[in-house]
Amino acid sequence: MQKRSQETHNRLLMAAVEEFAQHGYESTSVSQICRAAGVSKGAFYHHFPSKQALFLELLESWLALLDSQLLAVRSESDSVPDSLATMSGLMGIVYQSAGGYLPMFLEFWTQARHDPAVWETVIDPYRRYQAYFAGMIQEGIDEGSLKDVDPHMTARLMVALAVGLLLQGLLDPEGSDWEQVTQHGFQLLIDSMRQETE
Repeated sequence: MQKRSQETHNRLLMAAVEEFAQHGYESTSVSQICRAAGVSKGAFYHHFPSKQALFLELLESWLALLDSQLLAVRSESDSVPDSLATMSGLMGIVYQSAGGYLPMFLEFWTQARHDPAVWETVIDPYRRYQAYFAGMIQEGIDEGSLKDVDPHMTARLMVALAVGLLLQGLLDPEGSDWEQVTQHGFQLLIDSMRQETE
């Protein structure tokens, strides 16, 4: 019974991704998601209190995948600069996984501005990543691999660079090799922070 319930839950998530990507968040109704998933509205509301709640779970699952990749990189690297360089290489995976998600995230984020509670949930990952990278940069300063820079300002710059390049890749996918541009951009930033050894 529990297995069937999980399968229904997953079907609803997959159907929602397809419907949101094709029709947009606002134009997609719960009925459309149910039809695409082959389940009743009752089943939908058994799993999700609202379309918004389903959407936020999609966002959280996408971010959880990114988080696990960042943690794996950090645990396998010898220094903070090495970790940051390897993490910039993950942008290819982010571009691929965000392909179907990013347009609907952008639409949802625009609408979320009208709901302070939802906006707080949506903006939280930015703050979390800024804090995560600020901690890493401070660790690099402490270990002597990075210059004594402002960790919080630098972390904000890193997140802004990543998000900006992700948006450029979405708006102009053929304009450049965005994975390569991202790696090169981050390498320039990392090199500017790297502590010179005598």
